[in-house]
Amino acid sequence: MAERYARIIIDISHEKVDRTFDYRIPERLCEDVAVGSLVLIPFGRGNAMRKGYVVGIASHADYDRDKIKEIAGIVTDGVTAESLLVSLAWWLKEQYGSTMNQALKTVLPVKQKIKPKEKKVLRCLLQKKDLLTALQEAEKKKYKARVRLFQAFLDNPLIPYEIAVNQMNLSSATLKPVIEKGYVSLESEEVYRNPIKLEATGKSRVLLNKGQQAIVEEFRRDYSAHIRKTYLIHGVTGSGKTEVYMELIDRVIEDGKQVIVLIPEIALTYQTVMRFYGRFGNRVSIINSRLSAGERYDQFERARNGDIDIMIGPRSALFTPFSRLGLILIDEEHEGAYKSEVVPRYHAREVAEKRASMQDASLVLGSATPSLEAYTKALRGEYQLFRLTERAKKDSRLAAVSVVDLRQELKEGNKSIFSRPLKALMEDRLAKKEQIMLFINRRGYANFVSCRSCGEAIRCPHCDVTLTLHNNSRLVCHYCGHSVPMPDRCPACSSPYIANFGVGTQKIELMTKKMFPSARVLRMDLDTTKKKGGHEEILTAFSEGEADILIGTQMIVKGHDFPNVTLVGVLAADLSLNTPDYRSAERTFQLLTQAAGRAGRDFKHGDVIIQTYSPEHYGIVTAASQDYESFYNQEMAFRRLMKYPPANVLFTVQFSSREEKLLTHGSDAAAAFIMPQAEQERVQIIGPVEASVYKINDIYRKILYLKHENYDILIKIRDQIDGFSETHPELFDQIMIQYDFS
Repeated sequence: MAERYARIIIDISHEKVDRTFDYRIPERLCEDVAVGSLVLIPFGRGNAMRKGYVVGIASHADYDRDKIKEIAGIVTDGVTAESLLVSLAWWLKEQYGSTMNQALKTVLPVKQKIKPKEKKVLRCLLQKKDLLTALQEAEKKKYKARVRLFQAFLDNPLIPYEIAVNQMNLSSATLKPVIEKGYVSLESEEVYRNPIKLEATGKSRVLLNKGQQAIVEEFRRDYSAHIRKTYLIHGVTGSGKTEVYMELIDRVIEDGKQVIVLIPEIALTYQTVMRFYGRFGNRVSIINSRLSAGERYDQFERARNGDIDIMIGPRSALFTPFSRLGLILIDEEHEGAYKSEVVPRYHAREVAEKRASMQDASLVLGSATPSLEAYTKALRGEYQLFRLTERAKKDSRLAAVSVVDLRQELKEGNKSIFSRPLKALMEDRLAKKEQIMLFINRRGYANFVSCRSCGEAIRCPHCDVTLTLHNNSRLVCHYCGHSVPMPDRCPACSSPYIANFGVGTQKIELMTKKMFPSARVLRMDLDTTKKKGGHEEILTAFSEGEADILIGTQMIVKGHDFPNVTLVGVLAADLSLNTPDYRSAERTFQLLTQAAGRAGRDFKHGDVIIQTYSPEHYGIVTAASQDYESFYNQEMAFRRLMKYPPANVLFTVQFSSREEKLLTHGSDAAAAFIMPQAEQERVQIIGPVEASVYKINDIYRKILYLKHENYDILIKIRDQIDGFSETHPELFDQIMIQYDFS
C-alpha cells in the first residue's frame, strides 16, 4: 500500500494555527485517520506523547521521509468540538476555494489565548481564639498593617484581595509572613468576563396563537422522533417568530443540547439578548466584534466548558465550540451580512446546513422576506416551509403603505427631501406624542463633492470612488479611510464653485431639526455607533421615549420592536434599487418590507411613506402591498432569463494586483486557458472585466464571471485555474486570486 502522510497541528493554540507537522500514517490506522481526527504523536527530541488534530492528508511529505515519525494512535474520545470544527474547516476549504490555513482561522476565530481574569481573596485560617491572640501580638509589636488585617478578619473571614490592597493599604510584604505562618491563605479563581449586563427577569411564556403553536408542535414531533430537517419560517413582520424560536430552543435544551442563534447585525443583539436572557437567564451569551479580546475568549471558553447553552451573534457565532449542538437558528436569513466578504467567502446558511448535518442538529431559518435561494429550496421540498400570515398581537395590523412619486413632487414645486404627505404625517405624529423613524440607506453628510465649473468630483487617490463629505468639514473615503479637509477650491481647476451633492444621514438630521425644531432627534449609523455600547445607548434612549424621531441607515429597520412608532418614512428607495448588482431589486424589496414592518407594531395604527423616483418598479409595488409571492415570481422570471442565482450558480474569480499590466496579462491568460473546458461544458463566461470599484488602496481588481447550473462543473474549472496559476509563477506571482460562489 502506498504511504500516506497526515499534516497535524500539535496544539490548537490559535495564534500558531498555521504551523503543521508531517507524520506517517501506519497501515493499521489508515482507515481510521481522517481530517479532524484527534491523534497521539511522538513530539520533540524526547518523543513526548502529545495530542494533535489532523488537518490534511497527502500521498507525499514536505519533509525528509527518513526522519518522519509515525502517528502512535487515535484518541478514542476524540470527537471534541475542536475536531468537528477542523473537519468543518476542511469542508470550507474544498467548497469555497481557500487554503486550509484560511479556513482554520475562520472556524477557530480566537487567535490567541488572553490571560484569564482572576478573582483573588484572602482567607483567615485561624480559629477566633487564635485570631485574637495573633491580633494582640501584632498590637504589641506595633505591626499596624497586620493589626488592620486581623481586625477585618474578626468581621469577615474572607476579604477580597483588591480591597485589602487598595482600601486597607496592605502590601505584599505585609501579607507574605502571615501566609508563610499559615495564618492566611491567598486563593484565586478564574472569573469569566460576561458581556451581558442584564438581570434575568424570569419572564413568563407568551401564549402562542394557532399558527405559532402549529410550528412548535410539528418541530417537537420531529425532534422527538429524531428527525432532523431544515425548516424555513416565512412570517410577516410582527408575526411572533422570536416567540416560536424560544419554544423550539426550549425543546432542544430540555434534551441537554446546545443552541446557536445567528442574527445579522450587532445592532439587533441588544433587543434579542434582552428577550432571550429574560427567558433563559445566564445560560445565554453573545459574541460579536464589539467585544474585547478577553470577552471573546471567555465566551468561547464558557461554550467549550458547557457553562452556557445558547450563543447569540452574527455569522462568527456559527463556529461556537459546542460539542452537544442540537439546533442552529438563523434569524433574518435573507440578510447580506451572512455572506463573508473575506476568503473563504462562505455563506452562513450553507455552512450551518453542513454543521447541522455533522452534529445531528436541526436548522431553522426565519424571515419576513426570505432569500430567493432559501424560498426556492423550500418550494422544491429541500426545506420544510412554515408560513405565519398574521401579526401575533390580536389588534396589531400591518401598516398602511403609501408610495410617493418624487418626480411629481418636484413638478409641483417641492424641492425638500420631505414629500408633502410625509411632512403632514410627521406633524400629526409629533402632535400625538408618537414616534417616527426616517430611513435612508447611506451615512455621511452628502454623497460626493464636485466642481460646478469643470464637473470633476473629488475622488480618493487610492480607490476608484468619490469622497464623502461629513459635517466636520472633512472628506472621507468609506473604503480605505483616507481623509482630507474640505477644500476651498477645486483641486482640478482651482474654481471656487465646489459643492456637495446628494443627502446622507447627517444632512437629514440637520434638515429634520430645522423643519421640526421642537422635535427630539436621534441619529443611528456607523458613525454614531462606533464606540462600544453605542447601539444599546441609542436604542434604549429611543425605546424609553427620550426622542421623537430616529434617523438611520439599514440598522434601524431590521428586527426592532418599538410600540410607539406609528410612522416610518423611507426617504430614497432608489438608492438601493439602482446599485450595479443583480440582487438590487431583491434587496430593495427586503429593505422596504422590513422598514414597513417597524410601524404600528402594537395597537396603534401605523403608516409608511416610501419616497421614490420609480413608483412603478415591481420591487417597490410589491413591497408596498407586502406581497412576497408576487415579488418572488417576477424576480425569479428575471433570474431565469439572465441565468442568475438561484436559477444558476454564479462563480466569480477575482484577480487583484498592484501592477495593472500584470493584472491584465494574468487574468486574460487564465480566461483563455479555461475557455476550451468552459465551451465544452456550455459554461457562460463574462470577462475579465474591471470590478465595480476598480481600485481600492492602490490595488487594481478584475473579475471573471462564470454561470452554469452544475456546481461541480464550476469546481472543476476552479481547480484548473489553481493548477494554471501554480505552474505559471511568472504571470501570477504578484496577482492574488480569490473565488466566490453564489
